[in-house]
Amino acid sequence: MANAYHHIGENWKKHDKDFGSAQWARLVEWRAGESFVRVERPLRLDRARALGYKAKQGIIVVRARVRRGGLHKVRPVQGRVPSKMGVNKITMRQNTQAIAEVRASKHFPNLEVLNSYWIGEDGKHHYFEVIMVDPYHPSIEADKDLNWLTQGNARNRVLRGKTSAGQRHRGLRHTGKGSEHTRPSVRKSTRRNKDTRAWGKRAQAIKQRV
Repeated sequence: MANAYHHIGENWKKHDKDFGSAQWARLVEWRAGESFVRVERPLRLDRARALGYKAKQGIIVVRARVRRGGLHKVRPVQGRVPSKMGVNKITMRQNTQAIAEVRASKHFPNLEVLNSYWIGEDGKHHYFEVIMVDPYHPSIEADKDLNWLTQGNARNRVLRGKTSAGQRHRGLRHTGKGSEHTRPSVRKSTRRNKDTRAWGKRAQAIKQRV
């Protein structure tokens, strides 16, 4: 039998965004407000609970607003063929959800980002709710599900791409062919290959001497 969270999720799959609807009114309010706002309770309770949210002290929810679309660079002064200008349609390596998480962590520097989820978009912005945890709060230290955030290796995890959105733009959602150089990270894999080639050349030099 489906529970309440299932029905909330089903309603969000086909929620009304037409003129005058509740979501339309929210977008108007969010667009006029601040970029990062602490909210009293999550809007999508099913997603928040699935991602680790609990209604207890030490956990807050922040609504984040990030621009939509690709980036553009400064138009070069010297002449180029228009297709080689490289001004428009510049795609960032990070996705907008990861950008929202990083900016929220810098807005609340004493909190750690647990996860985030999408709540809406308009013509100019994406909106996300970011679940943030105080790792020094006693209730978090006593929570068996969240006390791993108090460890030293969880510090600034969002800046290292450890959240779900961070793992997505790092290419860690894929396995098998085409993902050989993404683990443990692209940088580590590149350094490892360079070291392997260097040791191979060194071994060949030693054999030639012998």
